[in-house]
Amino acid sequence: MRPETYGLIGKKLGHSFSQSYFTKKFEALQLDHQYLNFELSTIQEFPELIRTQNPAGLNVTLPYKKEVIPYLDELDPVAEEIGAVNTIKLENDRMIGYNTDAFGFRQAIKPFLKSQHERALILGSGGASEAVNYVLQQIGLDCYTVSRNPENKQLDYQQLNKELMAGCLLIVNATPVGMHPNTSTAPNLPYQHLSDRHLLIDLIYNPEETLFLKNGKHHGAATLNGLSMLKQQAERSWAIWSNSI
Repeated sequence: MRPETYGLIGKKLGHSFSQSYFTKKFEALQLDHQYLNFELSTIQEFPELIRTQNPAGLNVTLPYKKEVIPYLDELDPVAEEIGAVNTIKLENDRMIGYNTDAFGFRQAIKPFLKSQHERALILGSGGASEAVNYVLQQIGLDCYTVSRNPENKQLDYQQLNKELMAGCLLIVNATPVGMHPNTSTAPNLPYQHLSDRHLLIDLIYNPEETLFLKNGKHHGAATLNGLSMLKQQAERSWAIWSNSI
């Protein structure tokens, strides 16, 4: 197999797990591929990146999971339904967008969901939030998206009262709030209304335990960070790039 370039596009990638993960993976598989971080100040720089680097595959992170879509030739049906892309395969001069966040999230939460988790609050309205919403609705949960700038039927953080918190026993943070280096921040929730029946999931993996999760644990909630989801979606990305699914 000839050496190929893979990589991650985003705005600020100092926090990235992917480069280390795939570099170790390629070494273990005895492949001469490289995985690079490509920081783009705007998505308009994307075509030049493709022209100069000629990558075989890319991962996509904040804030470009939605913005990259107009540059692609085709979307996988799941990515099209979600409206966000985190994996791109380049083959035969065509760019195809996929969403492996949904697969990763579904695999990660399987062992933690219980019958009491009938309704969920999803914090954030970006590409990761869309993938979470897609998975939870497929499983059969009622989902409420919470945003600082709510649109349509989305909720504002000020609407999160005791009754709503008690009725939504699954809360997923799909925002970057609390991510390294801003570890002293957390989504603006009335944490005092949490209980030992709640499950809090943070898609952030650095730090390992965010203030959001610490607040949940303080009130007895079960917690899960984003590392297992990240590993699952990364493996799914490689399966797509290597034609093994």
